[in-house]
Amino acid sequence: MKPSIPKGTRDFGPAEVIKRNYIFDTIREVFVRYGFQPIETPAMEDLATLTGKYGEEGDQLLFKVLNNGDFLSKADDQALQAKDSAKLVPSISKRGLRYDLTVPFARFVAMHQNDIPFPFKRYQIQPVWRADRPQKGRYQEFYQCDVDVVGSESLMFEAELAQIYDEVFQKLGLKVVIKLNNRKILAGMAEAAGLSEDRFMDMTIAIDKLDKIGMDGVKQELSKRDISAEAIEKIEAMLGTTELEALKSTFAASKTGLKGIEELETVFEYLNMGHTYNTIQFDITLARGLNYYTGCIYEVAVDLEAEGQENIKMGSIGGGGRYANLTENFGMKTNGSGVGVSFGAERIYDVMEELSLFPEDKANTLQLLFIAFDEKAHRYAFKALQQARAAGINAELYPDPARVRKQMKYADQRNVPYTVVIGDREMESGELAFKNMVTGQQENLQLNAIIDQLK
Repeated sequence: MKPSIPKGTRDFGPAEVIKRNYIFDTIREVFVRYGFQPIETPAMEDLATLTGKYGEEGDQLLFKVLNNGDFLSKADDQALQAKDSAKLVPSISKRGLRYDLTVPFARFVAMHQNDIPFPFKRYQIQPVWRADRPQKGRYQEFYQCDVDVVGSESLMFEAELAQIYDEVFQKLGLKVVIKLNNRKILAGMAEAAGLSEDRFMDMTIAIDKLDKIGMDGVKQELSKRDISAEAIEKIEAMLGTTELEALKSTFAASKTGLKGIEELETVFEYLNMGHTYNTIQFDITLARGLNYYTGCIYEVAVDLEAEGQENIKMGSIGGGGRYANLTENFGMKTNGSGVGVSFGAERIYDVMEELSLFPEDKANTLQLLFIAFDEKAHRYAFKALQQARAAGINAELYPDPARVRKQMKYADQRNVPYTVVIGDREMESGELAFKNMVTGQQENLQLNAIIDQLK
């Protein structure tokens, strides 16, 4: 059997994992500094927990897990004979792989509401799964790095989340554009265009595809959803607005739309009180197609112009928003309003790799390799190895006193920056042959001096 892995998944070698951990550690450090606490939830959730939270397209991308044992024994015979998968699934599958970290978080809060303080600030770094068509920057298994606060309607948190995005990407050395909008503004657009409430999702789903299919594609999508030409014309005109102030007259008859403008203005007031490194801007075309968003929404894109890489094609590398009633789905009666954002770790990794943004010292964690000429020197080196590790040096000893050439080849393959070669002379004098593998420079030093140089 030829070894393989499912499409949309990836193996990661040591060098890749080290770089990925650099991203995770940078994100985690900022999360913690802003007062967020870690939680973890299961890879599987009940399908009842997941379905109905992501919109019609999101529900189709859920990975279902077959029931244990003979899953067909309780299958819906009529659905099975008709080959109706939609009706068959409830009888053969009760669980699914989590699609994101936000819905499981809402379930967690509802289950543990008597044990956690509110507002509850949590972060979570775990994999999620989506039955999407694999392509560059889009995978079926990928990590999300989420940060949410639930139990408060304060718009201060919206501003803090934008600051978290700004600070993380500044630390990663990646220039980005952080886009903000508000679902209430989108609702105001629907009202101004004369759309009924039940057509709101039709409009947002179409607008959410703007980056992929362009304005002409959006207009075609709206038309397919039986939205009138007059309404489409009004929507197109509003999508060209770049300033919040310009929307106020358009939304004069929409309390919801005006409330959305007011909320975003407050967020920008908070942001203007501090310093930011990246562009943070209002973008009326930002829709975020998920059903559960009710207020401010976010999306982050690489600032390709600032990076001088306009030819790179990469989708959003982060997104999120405010959700007013997600926890109510799980029976929580108290204030369950929350807001959160997510970092797309896979895309961040891909773009940083393409732009060569990873620090060189993150390519390897091994600092020192001991090499011995013979069995006696090997035991001497093993004792020296213990001292180096006890001093906090990441060190390794080649497992047997093979030919020096073979051991040096291993050192090259591991990209280890320094080696210590030990033979009779080194054991007698206590001065070890310490070699810089990058420059080729070699000097004889006592072990303590080597440790001091590497610490």
